[in-house]
Amino acid sequence: MISQTVQNAINEQINKELYSSYVYLSMAAYFEEINLPGAANWMYIQAEEEREHAMKLFQHLVDRGGRVHLKAIAAPETEWASPLAAFKAAYEHEQKVTKSIHDLYEVAVAEKDYPAQVMLQWFIEEQVEEEKNASEIVANLERVEAHESAILMLDHRLAKRKKEEDEE
Repeated sequence: MISQTVQNAINEQINKELYSSYVYLSMAAYFEEINLPGAANWMYIQAEEEREHAMKLFQHLVDRGGRVHLKAIAAPETEWASPLAAFKAAYEHEQKVTKSIHDLYEVAVAEKDYPAQVMLQWFIEEQVEEEKNASEIVANLERVEAHESAILMLDHRLAKRKKEEDEE
């Protein structure tokens, strides 16, 4: 049986993951609006990954006899000054998610919840990849900032991102 403390912390993380999905959907809408469909594609896939993360936590609670308590999801930002600003916001958001996962892991350690610790190892490794991907795009956008043709070339590359199951 899962402790109430761990259950509450996982429920909070579910909400954060669903909020993350909203953030990326909002960014996808922004990129659609400014006619960068490749960046929008990248964000749509990111939004779906975040929803899958929420469901992984959701299922962990269900599997362990815990109770899922869904809460209201805050509205995300809807405007960014530029594609670079949007991806910088995405990178900063991933850093916040990483901290939140680390905090959740610390709760699992304090509660001696070994199954949660094992499950959270996947999230810890996933966050390394999430931060790396966002920071690389930020670096590329910083290189090409104000060069419209270079931004379009990068957008074309971002359009090639596929969902993980599509890559297999």
